[in-house]
Amino acid sequence: MTSLPPQPLSPLDGRYFAAVSELSDYLSEAGLNRARVEVEVEWLIALTDRSLFGASPVSEADKARLRALYTEFGQAEIDWLAKREAITRHDVKAVEYLVRDRLEQLGLGAVAELTHFACTSEDINSTAYALTVKRAVTRVWLPKLQAVTQMLSALAAAHRDAPMLAHTHGQPATPTTMGKEIGVFAWRLQRVARQIEGSEYLAKFSGATGTWGAHLAAEPDVDWLALTRAFIESLDVGFNPLTTQIESHDWQVELYDRVRHAGGILHNLATDMWTYISMGYFAQIPVAGATGSSTMPHKINPIRFENAEANLEISGGLLATLAQTLVTSRLQRDLTDSTTQRNIGVALGHSLLALDNLQRGLGEVSLAQEVLDADLDANWEVLGEAIQTVVRAEITAGRSQITDPYALLKELTRGRRVGGPELAAFVRGLDIGEAAKARLLALTPATYVGLASALVGDL
Repeated sequence: MTSLPPQPLSPLDGRYFAAVSELSDYLSEAGLNRARVEVEVEWLIALTDRSLFGASPVSEADKARLRALYTEFGQAEIDWLAKREAITRHDVKAVEYLVRDRLEQLGLGAVAELTHFACTSEDINSTAYALTVKRAVTRVWLPKLQAVTQMLSALAAAHRDAPMLAHTHGQPATPTTMGKEIGVFAWRLQRVARQIEGSEYLAKFSGATGTWGAHLAAEPDVDWLALTRAFIESLDVGFNPLTTQIESHDWQVELYDRVRHAGGILHNLATDMWTYISMGYFAQIPVAGATGSSTMPHKINPIRFENAEANLEISGGLLATLAQTLVTSRLQRDLTDSTTQRNIGVALGHSLLALDNLQRGLGEVSLAQEVLDADLDANWEVLGEAIQTVVRAEITAGRSQITDPYALLKELTRGRRVGGPELAAFVRGLDIGEAAKARLLALTPATYVGLASALVGDL
């Protein structure tokens, strides 16, 4: 058997690439290298702007040409770095050599020795990861989460008055509305999204073991702490002043735990939507030309929600591994974080794919109110809660001599269906005030939804 031509090993780079391709601009190896070049170039500019070591400031025209090294980073740079890394066996060193090579080409060889000046690889990497992860989350992942949340809010508003039998423990329970139940997910996701929006993205820039030792050896009269802080903050990321050789990654742990939390909520949404579809509460809208089953032509399978569920489980597992691994580094440095962080894009990619599945799935369902109405009409016994609560209020008010209202309703309703006429007859025979009787007789399972509709207004 002949070997296949080179193929993507991950489905994110093959079958599902269209849904996650925006992430590759930031979290691929090329995206990371582009950010590394950005950090190297901006550090060089920062040093020359201060005329350190007698270097003259770079002209605005030359700054623009330098910045083009990362703003126009493309296949030529990707290929150059691949060839150089095959020799250096060190990715950040290859980036340094790329910048030095381009400086010579631009006629700026006089400042080449300020490339990667006093830096350890982690200074470049921690800053590059802060940049790429922040951009991937804020520009790609978070907007997708917000789009799904907005869709849920719209569905909640559309179905706020759609009464539905609740199912606690899988059993008929106090009615609610479909809009309120969807609104629960929207509210949960909004809360976690706000936490993610407030995330920190931190970098260190303090040398080999976080002491600025080489910096001071080269120039003891410079306030290197202030200079590097200003540099990092100029890149719109936060500064971590107290580290070992590596930035401690706590911000990443916090972020990935929050993203995983959002994934858990989305997983709950996917399984609930799947269940509502299986109960007939939602009908799936046929997609022209689509095949539901290879052998059963009548079927429309809830594949969007099933795929979302599976991708969230993969993402959640990877995010948990990232958080567990990145929180620890032996003594001043080990390399367990290096290969681990290369999977950030995979973890966020499966989460983004799940969001895409959910967005598409939510757009392909319609509420079957007639099914909800039939379920409600078949379960009048759920009004037992309302009746026993009203009786308790009547006892407290001195308008009833009933001694155990819960037991009374339990005997009537537990484990058996009770219809509307039976409940009405039961209410008429209760020892309670006439106003209370009137309120209970006016209730139906479809109207016993409390504040469900109003609650949706808080989204």
